[in-house]
Amino acid sequence: MARISKKRKEALKKVDATKAYTLTEASKLVKDITYTKFDASVDIDVRLGVDPKKANQMVRGVVALPHGTGKTIKVLALVPPDKVAEALEAGADYAGLEEYIEKITGGWVDMDIIVTMPAVMAKLGKLGKILGPRNLMPNPKSGTVTQDVGKTIKEIKGGKIDFKVDKEGSIHTSIGKSTFAPEKLYENAVELIQALAKLKPSTAKGTYFRSIHVSSTMSPGITVDTKSVPGI
Repeated sequence: MARISKKRKEALKKVDATKAYTLTEASKLVKDITYTKFDASVDIDVRLGVDPKKANQMVRGVVALPHGTGKTIKVLALVPPDKVAEALEAGADYAGLEEYIEKITGGWVDMDIIVTMPAVMAKLGKLGKILGPRNLMPNPKSGTVTQDVGKTIKEIKGGKIDFKVDKEGSIHTSIGKSTFAPEKLYENAVELIQALAKLKPSTAKGTYFRSIHVSSTMSPGITVDTKSVPGI
């Protein structure tokens, strides 16, 4: 049996597993139970009452978190030569086309998000086997295939994230870092949850927000009372 560390025991004592905390309480408590030496990510798990196997119940979208995620996002802009300067000025870490397609073909994937344009998508088909499994393939639904490359890159660098329901019907994403003030974690969480509320499929029956949990890297999960989230 794996041994529970002293710090994890202390964290477990602070969380009542039988209680559903308000989102405000959870945003404060998640900081109190984080003992990592590094700046841990604060994550949220939202289980939805949808069937992802049905195309008309697939929940996917983008949201701009008001305070960002605290992570440094590496952006590759796969754009024609006349758009390279715009992409770099907007904050892209890399920008170009043929030379980067060649690098990716050789196995290079040192980026978190790829932004491209509709006219370029045909060139990226051969990269599907490399980018697809890593969830790096640009997609119009996630806003990464766009004519306005500069604006999109600025939004991504500013905290815009994309999300997609998994096969279990859950959304799992980061809403900040353990060094964020509780108010910032709260506001980021509300922004995401309200975005999910707007995307509720008309075919989804029963309770839409089944459960919400907040945790940080290596911390216990905190159950959130769904009724405590405004606007849902």
